[in-house]
Amino acid sequence: MTRRPLHRILAAGLALALLGAAACSDDDGGDDDTSATTAADGGGEAGETTGTLSDDDALAAATTYADVVFAAYAANVTAATEMGDAIDAFVAAPSDATLQAAKDAWRAGRELYGPTEVFRFYDGPIDEPEAGPEGQINAWPLDEAYVDYVEDDPGAGLVADAETLPEITGETIAAVNEEGGETNVSTGWHAIEFLLWGQDLSEDGPGARPVTDYTTDPSAARRGQYLAALADLLVDDLTSVRDQWDPEGGAYREEFLSDPHQAVTNILRGMGALSAGELAGERILVAYDTQDQEDEHSCFSDNTLVDIVGNARGIQIAYTGEYEGVEGTSLSDVVAEIDPERDAALTEALDANVAAAEALDELGTFDQLIVGDDEAEGRAAVRTLAEDLQGQGDLIAELAGALGYEISLEI
Repeated sequence: MTRRPLHRILAAGLALALLGAAACSDDDGGDDDTSATTAADGGGEAGETTGTLSDDDALAAATTYADVVFAAYAANVTAATEMGDAIDAFVAAPSDATLQAAKDAWRAGRELYGPTEVFRFYDGPIDEPEAGPEGQINAWPLDEAYVDYVEDDPGAGLVADAETLPEITGETIAAVNEEGGETNVSTGWHAIEFLLWGQDLSEDGPGARPVTDYTTDPSAARRGQYLAALADLLVDDLTSVRDQWDPEGGAYREEFLSDPHQAVTNILRGMGALSAGELAGERILVAYDTQDQEDEHSCFSDNTLVDIVGNARGIQIAYTGEYEGVEGTSLSDVVAEIDPERDAALTEALDANVAAAEALDELGTFDQLIVGDDEAEGRAAVRTLAEDLQGQGDLIAELAGALGYEISLEI
C-alpha cells in the first residue's frame, strides 16, 4: 500500500453510489470515521411493531451474548499467545520453516479474530473512544512504508529509523501508532502481517518476504525486535479486552448487563454496523470498485476472504449465541417467541451470507475476484454478497425498530 488517504475517501464515495447507501471509514480504529449507511432510526416499518422484550428475556439474551464475547476473546488471547511463541521461535532461529510456522500461527489467530469484530461500534472495551485498543489491534489500511522498507524506498520505515525509534518496545511502537496520519499504522494484526509476508507485489499470490530480512539484512536485528514486540503488545491488548468481559468481575460486563435493553440495542447495533457498513461498504465495495489489491483488507497475506467469512460468522454468532463452550438463551431465541417471522427471515439471511462468503474461496483469492468485468463470475459473486450484507443490515435495523429499539448503522 501507499499513502493515499484521499484515494480511499474517493473510493468510499464510489462505493456509496454503488449501493445507494453503503458506508465508508478510513480506518478501523481511527477517530475520524465517517459514515453513510442505511438509516435505521426506529428501524421497522410503520405499524409493524413487534412488541418489546421482557426485562427477563432481554437480560437472558444479553447474558448469553456476554458469555460469547468473553469466550471469543479468551480464544483470541490463546491464539495470539501461540502466535507470539511462534514468532519468538522464528526470530531466535530464522529459517523458511520457522517463518512458515509464524505465518500459520498468524492465520490461525486471524481466523478467530474476525468474528469478534461484531463486538464493536457501541463504545465497548474494544473501541471505547478514550482507551479502547481497537486502533492499536486492527487499524487498517496500513502504509507499509511507515513500518519497513518498500520497493523503491529501501530505507523507509521505523524498523530502520533508529533516530525516531531508538528503543523498540511495545510502549514505543504504540506511541507512534497513527502518528501524523491514519495510515501510519505501526501496531496490530496488519503490521505483524507485513513483517511476516512483506509487500504483496505479486498479481496472483501474497507477499514473499525473504528470511534474509531477519538474518543478513542490516536491519535484521531491529526487525526481529519489532516483530516480537508487536506480538507481545497484541496479546496484552486482547487480554485487556477479555478481562473486561470476565464473568468473574469484568467491569464492563457488569455495566453491560445492568441495563439489559440497552445491551440488546448494542448487540443489534454491532451486528448492523458491521454487516451494512464496515463489511459490505468499507471492506468489500471499496476494493470492488477500485479493483485494486491495495484496497483488500489483508493484502500482504491474501487472507481477505478469511476475514470476510469471519466477520459474517461473527454477526451470526452475536444473534444465535452459538459459540463453543457457551450455552444459554440467545437473542434469536427470545425474538422467535414474539416474532417468529422476523427471526426466521434474519436467521435465513445470516445462514445464506455466511455460506456465500465461504463459497467465494472456491472462485479464487479476493484480489483476483475483484478484477475483470462486472459479469465475471467471481466479481459478480462479490458484488452480490455485498448487496446481501446490506440487505441483512436492513433486516437488523427493522428488527430493532419492531422491538422498540433505535439503532444507527453508521460506522
